[in-house]
Amino acid sequence: MDLNREGGARRPEPPRSGEPLFACENISLDLGGREILRDISLSVGRGEVLGIIGPNGAGKTSLFEVLSGRMPPKSGRVLFKGRDVTRLALHERSRLGIGRTYQTPVVPEELTVGETLKAARQAYRPFLTRHHAEWGAELVRFHIDEERPTANLDTLDRRKLLLACLLMRRPPLILMDEPAAGLINSEVDEFDDLIRVLSKEMNVAIIIVEHRIELLDTIADRVMVMDAGEVISEGDLARVLADPKVHAAYFENVEEGTLEETQGHAA
Repeated sequence: MDLNREGGARRPEPPRSGEPLFACENISLDLGGREILRDISLSVGRGEVLGIIGPNGAGKTSLFEVLSGRMPPKSGRVLFKGRDVTRLALHERSRLGIGRTYQTPVVPEELTVGETLKAARQAYRPFLTRHHAEWGAELVRFHIDEERPTANLDTLDRRKLLLACLLMRRPPLILMDEPAAGLINSEVDEFDDLIRVLSKEMNVAIIIVEHRIELLDTIADRVMVMDAGEVISEGDLARVLADPKVHAAYFENVEEGTLEETQGHAA
C-alpha cells in the first residue's frame, strides 16, 4: 500500500543532504535552582530514528519538555527546518509539524472515540475531514467503535488513539516519550512495525526516549545516552553499550549476565 497517498495527505519532502530537519544546540535548563540539563546538542534528519536512553533522573523527559516548547531553556536554541523556534510555545510548534507523545496516554475520558477524533480534526486550521481521521486510525491499526467511551480503552488503544490524532496531520517530526511503557511484548512489536513505517516509508523523523533496549536495537539509527543532565555517549547501539561511561551510569545495578545478554541483542 502506498501510504503517502492515503487520506489525501501530502507526500513527505525528500531528505536534504547535510541539512537536519530538527536540532537543538547547547540546551541548558535549571528548575528550582537545580541544574537539570547541561549543554545538550542533538540533531535528526528526515526518516531517521534517534533513540535516547539513560537512568531515571537523567533529564530525558525534561529535554522533551524543552524540545516541544512546554519549558523554555535557560540557554541554547531549538531549530526546526532551519528556523529558530526556541521562543515558540508548544501549540505553535505543534502547528509547524512538531508532534509529541507522552509516557502516560491521557485521553479525554468524557468523550467518545469519535468525538476525540473529531476534536483533533478541528483543533486548528486547516480543519481535516473524516477521511483524514480514518486514515490515521488505519495507519496505527486502531479499529474501535466510534461510540465507545475513551475511558474504557486499555493502554494500547489509548496510545493508538492519541497517535491517530497526531498522525492525521502528517507531522514531519515526532517526539516519542516511552511509547512501549505498559505494553506487553506483542504490543511492543506493533509499535516496532509502526515506527519502521513512519520513518522508512513515510520519511518521518523520530526522537524516541525508551528503556527497552531490544526495541531501540531494531529501530534506532543512532542512540544518545544521558546521565545527570548531560550527554555521555552517542553512536550506534553496540558502540554506546560498550562505552565504560555508559556501564558506570546506566548499568551499575544490572547483573553482568543481563548486561551481556543486552549487548548480544545489539551485536
